[in-house]
Amino acid sequence: MNISPGAWLSPAVDWLNTHWHPLFAFISKVVEASLDQIEGLLLGVPYYAVIGALALAAGLLLSVRMGALVVATLGFCVLNNQWDATMQTLALMLVAVVTAVLIAFPLGVLASRSKTLEAVFRPVLDIMQTVPPWVYLIPAVIFFSLGRVPALMATMVYGIPPMLRLTTLAFKQVPKEMQELGQALGAKPMTILFRIELPAAMPTLVVGLNQCILMCLAMVVLAGLVGAGGLGAEVTRGLTRMEMGLGLRAGLSIVAIALLLDRLSRAAFQGQRKGSAR
Repeated sequence: MNISPGAWLSPAVDWLNTHWHPLFAFISKVVEASLDQIEGLLLGVPYYAVIGALALAAGLLLSVRMGALVVATLGFCVLNNQWDATMQTLALMLVAVVTAVLIAFPLGVLASRSKTLEAVFRPVLDIMQTVPPWVYLIPAVIFFSLGRVPALMATMVYGIPPMLRLTTLAFKQVPKEMQELGQALGAKPMTILFRIELPAAMPTLVVGLNQCILMCLAMVVLAGLVGAGGLGAEVTRGLTRMEMGLGLRAGLSIVAIALLLDRLSRAAFQGQRKGSAR
């Protein structure tokens, strides 16, 4: 007996494509518009203006060290002649990571409070983190065709599991005594969440955000195969043309972006934690 998931999955996909096409088209327009706005902002002005503005913001809001890191990493991408591709990847990353966090964080908080919900999420997350990343591109391309939209959808979905899992773990590790103290003082549930639990869970949440960023970057590279553009397309072009120099420059630029996003997110969370402690 041959049991094939495609026997029941294909009709379901066809039904969704037929009856939900207006919804997919609307999502595509919204995503494309968002990416166009961010890319236009990043590529519409000279690179030195973008680097200067980001470095100044990082220096004032975080630290001088973070401002210097912005200059070093983005300047490296300029010297590699990968500025346009880097900005395209950065725009895709920003939208994907922010969306993944906005979905995973509340679900993780709910799962930390409900053993039943956590038990439901656990096998789903296990499957999502075990399935090869290539597989995520298949339904995304089926529903949204080729281009940046399926790349963003697959990237976002691939980044949700680590953030959701570590958010659940972070809030489960918060000492019950701290929650009970907040309740004894008459604090409201939302006040307890953001003023007591969130600062205590911050170290693990930073790890979750870090993993989310790394997973999204890994998928962005693969998404270059479906017309996403950016550094993923440069890596793919270097592979297909057997140009080691191009692939190496694009790969090192991806490393620079990963380093920048990781350090900035860590510094921002640590700064917020210190502010909450005061």
